[in-house]
Amino acid sequence: MTTVYCFDPLFLEHNLTGHPENRARLEHVMATLAATGLLDRMALLRPRPVDVELLTHVHSEDHVTTVRRLAGRGGGRLDADTYVGLASYDAALLAAGGAVELVRAVLDGRAHNGFALLRPPGHHATRERGMGFCLFNNVAVAAQAALDECGLERVLIVDWDVHHGNGTQDIFYDSPQVLYFSTHQYPHYPGSGHWRERGEGAGLGFTVNVPLSSGVGDGGFRRIFAELLTPLAERFRPELILVSAGYDAHWADPLAGLFLSLAGYWQIAQTLVGLAERLCEGRVVVVLEGGYNLTVLAHGVADTCRALLGDPASGPDPLGACPWPERPVDDVLGNYTAARYPLKRQP
Repeated sequence: MTTVYCFDPLFLEHNLTGHPENRARLEHVMATLAATGLLDRMALLRPRPVDVELLTHVHSEDHVTTVRRLAGRGGGRLDADTYVGLASYDAALLAAGGAVELVRAVLDGRAHNGFALLRPPGHHATRERGMGFCLFNNVAVAAQAALDECGLERVLIVDWDVHHGNGTQDIFYDSPQVLYFSTHQYPHYPGSGHWRERGEGAGLGFTVNVPLSSGVGDGGFRRIFAELLTPLAERFRPELILVSAGYDAHWADPLAGLFLSLAGYWQIAQTLVGLAERLCEGRVVVVLEGGYNLTVLAHGVADTCRALLGDPASGPDPLGACPWPERPVDDVLGNYTAARYPLKRQP
């Protein structure tokens, strides 16, 4: 079965020297995947720009127009954190389109699973605005395509970035078709993601936030994915799993304070691949989000690719285990009851 990756050099043209989210992130990832032989084991899927009609099912026309016009004027900023350059609008269209093309390939049988190696990232982009380094919400557009074009009824989005994916939550907050599950440091940027944020209307209970204090590491994540995500996924029975994959929860990342190691990332990647094999014929698509220690980012992506390929072990860990004691998560897990997340078991 084929594992595919999506990449295009245009993703590198969205760039601002000195900004944490710059082209060096993806350059380092691609160089590491090539050096380890992983690129040769996966098939390249060239992206196409997302159809603007699909994009405006997820984002407002005003937001899309704002990004296009700002790029057309040579660039600027959407906010203090989020830049737009001359090539950023085209790169963002291609990034969202790449996530969509990868979902289409998995759903029509051309690929078993895959990794969208793209930027700019997306999970902070809401319906109305870009923020947090994000222009368009790539994973949300891909999920919407799966629902609208491919006839799916249930999509699981797992967001393991250290920052809460407020944009993805915003877009699907009232939808029972998308189960959004996020682990993130809290309180931390962007300030959302309390466990009490559970969705609304028909979507009540289909948003599952797991806010974590600094210091939660491999053991805590292992318990959260085994004791909370797995039973929720088994009740929801997704037809596709999408992953917003940030590698900034690592203990060496400069922008946050969770204590995952590369071994911990390997474990949660394996958990999700295993869930996909059991619940939805292996259909899982991983979409790159954050991660700002270049060594961690590149090796984390490489290990996730190994999990997608079915390798029995992770690759080398140049940084090793977290040197500090981990915080337990018993109090975190106590916030979740079936009454608060009344997902009915799907046939």
